[in-house]
Amino acid sequence: MILDTVLRAYQTPTRMVHASGALSALGDEAKALGLRRPLIVTDQGLVKAGLLDEAKKPLLAKGLDVVVYAEVRANPGIALVDAGARYYKSEKCDGLIAIGGGSSIDTAKGIGVVAVHGGSIVQYEWGKDPIHSRIPPLIAVPTTAGTGSEVTLWAVITDPDRKIKFNVGGTPNIAAWVALVDPNLTLNLPAGVTAGTGMDALTHAVECYTMAYHQPFTDAVALLAMEYCGRYLRVAFAQSHNLEARYHMSLAAMLAGLAYGTDSAGAAHAMSQTAGGVHDAPHGALTARLLAPVMEYNVPGEPERFARIAQALGLEVHGKSVWKSAEASVEYVYQLTEDLEIPSLNELGFSEDEIPLLSEKAAADSQTIGNPRDVDATNYERIYTRAFEAGRHRKVTRVLTRT
Repeated sequence: MILDTVLRAYQTPTRMVHASGALSALGDEAKALGLRRPLIVTDQGLVKAGLLDEAKKPLLAKGLDVVVYAEVRANPGIALVDAGARYYKSEKCDGLIAIGGGSSIDTAKGIGVVAVHGGSIVQYEWGKDPIHSRIPPLIAVPTTAGTGSEVTLWAVITDPDRKIKFNVGGTPNIAAWVALVDPNLTLNLPAGVTAGTGMDALTHAVECYTMAYHQPFTDAVALLAMEYCGRYLRVAFAQSHNLEARYHMSLAAMLAGLAYGTDSAGAAHAMSQTAGGVHDAPHGALTARLLAPVMEYNVPGEPERFARIAQALGLEVHGKSVWKSAEASVEYVYQLTEDLEIPSLNELGFSEDEIPLLSEKAAADSQTIGNPRDVDATNYERIYTRAFEAGRHRKVTRVLTRT
């Protein structure tokens, strides 16, 4: 056994609160943080669905003076975040409450960064200006079970001019102060949203378990997240009202988010984030369509880990070789992608003609560095070709022979 001599660390400042009905504790959590005039960051869909009113009740009951910024859109851009920060300051708010999916939570994180540090969120793209101070108190209330942004140390922002998404964070200073996870808020989500967000959680777990920066804590939470996805994702997709499935998928998303730590993921996220800047496709569905082809490519780099993934997903591996077990995990995810009716890349707005462009962008993304198998633009072209092919066939196809 070769011992790792690279210094590893794990840190999170986020308090995690979770239960069926946890939303009722929102006022108490806000008061405990000393909030008096929080800015709620959400989207119009949740306003129309009545979830904003439900969230405001426990806050108003505790005497908080609530301000609302309900302008969030999918794949939030620089202008949206910067406008939110200006609104936060003009309204003299003293904290943030994000209610929604990853877009709302990432927007709130970005607002917090700009409110404290000034300028524009684009200045704080990973590798540029440091985030030297903690963002204002933020309570993240997810209404989907996928991104895990309520516990990650990252926010993903879209730059429409460069047609890319970029990462902000990699530091505990951007983390939510409280993650309040209530699976009731995910009941009756549309099947397509359940599928895409659930596959996003599974992708986080798989990539963080196999990334070059994995460590014991991230391994542990990633494996349990995979177990929950393997057991409950299909059920949540098939039964939108099933609270047991929703609860475990909410926990899977949180656990998979914790698996990130301060590090990056791998090729699937390098591809989905950069491709999401080219076309405004749903992140979850796009990542889902790419996961199995990336796993297939990566098996030679970490066969033992992919064999362990098969076990976590509930597959029978007794008596199988490491390679057969690893390949079984890939076949499982190909099948899961079809069972959940994930749209093809073509249906998501991409074409094979764009493969060279998409591959170059993915190769330039910082998350490529953590991938468990060496990958460059040429390799990305191979993976993209496979992903388009699998989407056209819309059925499980033979795993490529190892090279």
